[in-house]
Amino acid sequence: MGLLKMDELSLIESKMVEVTYQKGEVISKQGSFVSHIMVLNEGLIKTFIEGSTDNLILQIFSPVSMIGLSSLFEGNQILYYSAQAYVESQVSLIEINAFKQVMNSNPSFATKMLSLLAEQSNIINGRFYCLTKKQTYGRLADVVLCLANRVYKTKKFPLQLSRKDFAELSGMSIESIARILTKFKADGLINITNEHVEIIDSERLEMVSMKG
Repeated sequence: MGLLKMDELSLIESKMVEVTYQKGEVISKQGSFVSHIMVLNEGLIKTFIEGSTDNLILQIFSPVSMIGLSSLFEGNQILYYSAQAYVESQVSLIEINAFKQVMNSNPSFATKMLSLLAEQSNIINGRFYCLTKKQTYGRLADVVLCLANRVYKTKKFPLQLSRKDFAELSGMSIESIARILTKFKADGLINITNEHVEIIDSERLEMVSMKG
């Protein structure tokens, strides 16, 4: 928000509310009307496309992230994905029309939002490539690297996701997740406990991801 002028910031603040979502709580529902842009201040959120049997995870967001930028395009009034809190999360909800008004009056801010949207699109494209072109070991290596490099931004991060969450992210069974994580640990690629995951050998893990 550093690109905003005082009057623009005042408008945004007047059209913004802060909401705390509990673990597992749905923040926005696929198919509903778009009403807000979300700013994640604390916690962890996933966006996903709901299927009849399985969900397709699009992206994991960590603080501070903006969610819902694809809804800014004219005529795009329906959410094509859902958002859910992985852990207790604090979110600022900004009324979308106020957000659009500021974008229209502030080209620098609009350019920044376009850049963020492009970055998110690249991440989603990478997800699709991973799920459709990589084998099981490569998919899970990709998930671990994504969590370390993009979400937590550290090689040692808290184990806030369950085996079921890892399975959903990588398009695999829970049994396969347990087996491959054990293999990664035995091979010295990672260390995993009930509290943390730590990447021990980034270079080799990246090789697994690339060859997967």
